[in-house]
Amino acid sequence: MMTVEITIRLATAADAALVADFSREAFTDSFAGYNTPDNMNKFMNGPFSRERLMAETSDPDNIFLLAEQEGETIGYVKMRNSEHTKEMPSAKAIEIARIYVSQRTIGKGVGKMLMETAIQKALEKKKEIVWLGVWEHNKRAIEFYKKCGFEQFGDHIFMLGDDVQKDLLMKKWIG
Repeated sequence: MMTVEITIRLATAADAALVADFSREAFTDSFAGYNTPDNMNKFMNGPFSRERLMAETSDPDNIFLLAEQEGETIGYVKMRNSEHTKEMPSAKAIEIARIYVSQRTIGKGVGKMLMETAIQKALEKKKEIVWLGVWEHNKRAIEFYKKCGFEQFGDHIFMLGDDVQKDLLMKKWIG
């Protein structure tokens, strides 16, 4: 059986449309079944609009890593500098704001590769902590983060349209 190589590369401003479209598709695939169409539409046309997502790609505080296989994007991670978490005010932290893989590649190691690359990138930037927020009902993702060495340290509110949801905050000390 032949394995097809997965590569991970740094996204550039030229990838803005690709990142935005992949983000919206992955978010819809992952969460539309758990939320009302009205709340999904409000979120997708507001904070998760294609225009806003495209603008994120050229923001110097953001880092996007793309996972590709045979020229197709199959996942990505968005990291952003984030020194302002009240639970860890003095730590040099970076947030994994998003990590998505295509539905057909879940469980095939793409997320693990993206996480390992993100942690390496955080170490290169002299960070001490990598942290993230994950929806409290996303059990698969929570288990994945635990396997990667993350532990819960708090929670916060996430608004999806008009729906108040709770994200668990998880961190991993790396430095």
